[in-house]
Amino acid sequence: MSDDRGRPARPHHRLTEDGRRMREVLTYSRRGNRFTPRQQQAWDEYAERWWVPDEAVDDPGFSLAELFGRVAPLIVEIGAGIGESTVELARTRPDHDVLVFEVWRPGVADTLGRVGEAGLSNVRLLSVDAVWSIEHLVGPDSLAGIWTFFPDPWHKTRHHKRRLVTPAFAAMAAGRLSAGAEWRLATDWADYAGQMVEVLDAEPLLEGGVVERWAERPVTRFERKGLAAGREITDLRYVRVGQ
Repeated sequence: MSDDRGRPARPHHRLTEDGRRMREVLTYSRRGNRFTPRQQQAWDEYAERWWVPDEAVDDPGFSLAELFGRVAPLIVEIGAGIGESTVELARTRPDHDVLVFEVWRPGVADTLGRVGEAGLSNVRLLSVDAVWSIEHLVGPDSLAGIWTFFPDPWHKTRHHKRRLVTPAFAAMAAGRLSAGAEWRLATDWADYAGQMVEVLDAEPLLEGGVVERWAERPVTRFERKGLAAGREITDLRYVRVGQ
């Protein structure tokens, strides 16, 4: 169902014909939003500058390019956690803009604090559904890269339908990458790594597979947690092929 502004309604905003909220399968769950004092300070200081209010994307005139105030290659990160990878990778790419999707508000606050401490100006954060946003806000053949590090594994079999990397999403995301652009992924769940490889290998717009650990990607808190539990980290790199 579309809203009266012409853009399809975001998840959680879709209604059935009789006006009830539509039940949807999403790739994330919204956890608690309580801030620590440090997170609250970061939010108060930086959110107005670098975090985009959810309702902003409902404006038919909303433009990702206007968020950064310049024209530059755009990289999308899906799920920044607390921003450890985000800030390190954005710092080494000052000529790129980095658009981060993270629904966990304490993680957003942590990321904002790290962005501020690093003195970066090329990162913006959105807390709306990444799948919807990439489909409706990002043009075809336009992204310089996608980063998906340690997405929620939804490790229970009955929850696998909620995993981000599916054939439908892979096809859509691949179509948003420009020719030669990379999709970098990492996970600490072996069965999810296998699913990622199966799905991405089958996507005709992508070529790649499992690679050695990406040296540029810092070891994050989530990665350390996986290693401590004895899980193996899998890095993947896929490249958009064709014109």
